[in-house]
Amino acid sequence: MSDIVLVFPGQGAQAVGMGKDLAEAFPEVKRLFTRADELLGFSLSKAIFDGPDTALVDTSVQQPALVLAGLAVKTALEARLGNPLVCAAAAGLSLGEYAALAAVNALSFDNAILLVRKRGELMKSASEKTPCGMSVIMGLDADKIHAACAQAALETGGIVSASNFNGGGQIVIGGAIDALNKAGDLCKAAGARRVLKLAVAGAFHTELMRSAADEFAPVLDAATIMTATSPVFANVSAGPVNSPEEIRDALKRQIVSPVLWEQTVKNLAEKGFKKFLELGPGSTVSNMIKRIIPDAECRNVSNLADVNRF
Repeated sequence: MSDIVLVFPGQGAQAVGMGKDLAEAFPEVKRLFTRADELLGFSLSKAIFDGPDTALVDTSVQQPALVLAGLAVKTALEARLGNPLVCAAAAGLSLGEYAALAAVNALSFDNAILLVRKRGELMKSASEKTPCGMSVIMGLDADKIHAACAQAALETGGIVSASNFNGGGQIVIGGAIDALNKAGDLCKAAGARRVLKLAVAGAFHTELMRSAADEFAPVLDAATIMTATSPVFANVSAGPVNSPEEIRDALKRQIVSPVLWEQTVKNLAEKGFKKFLELGPGSTVSNMIKRIIPDAECRNVSNLADVNRF
């Protein structure tokens, strides 16, 4: 197990009912859901278990829901194995970084849930200040995308920039609606295979999240962060962070910085890590990893059947 990298999904991976079978099968998992409800002062577990889908779309609900779901899977696996899940490193896509940090004991469960709830609230508030969104650009190189964003920003006076480097020819851009639409048109004109609007109400990992980043910084300063038991490869640098200072700095910058996922996976592979275990709903992260490193070994564990097979 010790050569495995634990990875966790980000926003968009959520599904109504995620973790329900695990909570019913494992008292340890049930306690996590109950504890999250206590911490947040509302029934997050009800929103997750019973839906509807719209209940999980709100970013301030979606963020703690996904961190909870990922850590629920980890807890279930540990209960089934009878010992802690040891990993060589961990990483998470955007929001998933918080689950990764909790998985290697840099954040307590309580802190991880409370931090992402606050992060979600602030990002939602920032999104409401300027109508904004995100689009995925397929089949166009980064230089051309940067150029399209720069030209669109110049022409519209709005912010738009690359926000996620997902690998496999996928780069996400985020920005104010007019600038985003213009950049999408320019990317098509430059030869993009496809431009697809994402169903998110925000331009995450762009300067439009600056107010959220500024308000979140003192929250992170006050949070208890421990030295990670295994390195977490941070979204902002694609490199390992271990110490509380490094982790705090990476999390502060993450809200307005692009997610360097492709480089993260390549850096892990260069260090000899090619076994990935995705914990949480769906297999989005595993699919991304396989596109970046075709010979990677990826497994995703989402539900009770997966845990029992493991």
